Amino acid sequence: VLFSAYFALQVIYARRKHKISPPETTGHPEFERIFRAQANCSEYFPIFVSLLWVAGIFFHQGVAAVCGLLYLYTRFKYFQGYAAAAQGRLGPLYASARLLWLLLGLAAAGLLAHFLLP
Repeated sequence: VLFSAYFALQVIYARRKHKISPPETTGHPEFERIFRAQANCSEYFPIFVSLLWVAGIFFHQGVAAVCGLLYLYTRFKYFQGYAAAAQGRLGPLYASARLLWLLLGLAAAGLLAHFLLP
């Protein structure tokens, strides 16, 4: 929730800095990058929370928590990189995608173990 609030505040600050009133989503390139970074992070948040929850319940809370913290860090770096330049988002984007795949694997392994093992 804190990351979502931080990202939303950055959009608000960019709107004020570049004098772009809502509901406009285009304007200065810096604003567009910040707006898009915030939207991208918001789009992936439900997937992340769902995978984190299932992996934590059915696999292991500690492992899921570490993956979750790493994911949040990579999304923060993604936001910072995208705000600076479009190319700056790529490294953290790939890292966060790998962490989502890892959480998916952990969740699947935990569910399989829970429902198939005696």
